[in-house]
Amino acid sequence: MGASVTTGMQMLAMRPCIPACKQVLGSTSVLSAFGRALSTRTGFGSCSKPTSVGPMTSSNCKGVIVRAMSQRGSQGLPIDLTGKRAFIAGVADDNGYGWAIAKALAAAGAEILVGTWVPALNIFETSLRRGKFDESRKLPDGSLMEIAKVYPLDAVYDIPEDVPEDVKANKRYAGASNWTVKEVAETVKNDFGSIDILVHSLANGPEVTKPLLETSRRGYLAAISASSYSFVSLLQHFLPIMNPGGASISLTYIASERIIPGYGGGMSSAKAALESDTRVLAYEAGRKGKIRVNTISAAVRRGEARRSTTALSPRRRLGGLRRAKARP
Repeated sequence: MGASVTTGMQMLAMRPCIPACKQVLGSTSVLSAFGRALSTRTGFGSCSKPTSVGPMTSSNCKGVIVRAMSQRGSQGLPIDLTGKRAFIAGVADDNGYGWAIAKALAAAGAEILVGTWVPALNIFETSLRRGKFDESRKLPDGSLMEIAKVYPLDAVYDIPEDVPEDVKANKRYAGASNWTVKEVAETVKNDFGSIDILVHSLANGPEVTKPLLETSRRGYLAAISASSYSFVSLLQHFLPIMNPGGASISLTYIASERIIPGYGGGMSSAKAALESDTRVLAYEAGRKGKIRVNTISAAVRRGEARRSTTALSPRRRLGGLRRAKARP
């Protein structure tokens, strides 16, 4: 199964397999790229010289895309996911990439399960229940996105034994249970049996505002743990319940290849690690479970995740980006 990285800006000319995506929210080009990442061996059928490992998908994919587009209109993913089930890790509100991806998958017909950071769980579920997200839940056909189940999740911890005592005693985790990666995968298996799509849409760099020269070892390793190894852990534990032919996708960022002042604390290194891991995981998961593994990167956008990123140039400041936890 193949691996690919799509960046939010046109990158080096020597990389023909890296198309450009202008935005992640509401962009038909990005939705098309995302759809190809889910449905083809390399994630992007337009690549002239794709690098791939593992068997190819069905040659009938083009026909499936055409039928899906004709059935669902010009908006949304160019793929029919009716009967498929997706788990999106990293949805805590209606403004982030995870929410947008969940909507795109729902519009394409997939059943939606989400994993929400434990401290944000109560607020998210309450807002969802009271209808505060109803406007954001609207799909292209006018219906509302339905979330089959919301799972508490903290992807920094793989198993219960990994959780420190101070976290267990933290009031923000009170009342929640079975929220380590292994426990969530087991609970999803008990509830639904299997999934077809796994989305990693979470990251955190506690020292993201610090230049790399001022980043502590603890902050650096925390960024790697939450932003890249968490994807390894998710795939490791969810792979056994993923149906053959399924797909897994994560969100990377241009800082993995280019210097982005202000995106510090080891986060650029974490994204570079994520992209490297994607290639290895594509090789391993492709052979072990016949699963496609890809990553996709959006361009600069407004939101809270990149408040720490001050500027790309003196004349081009980046407006309020969401906290680093929600930043791909």
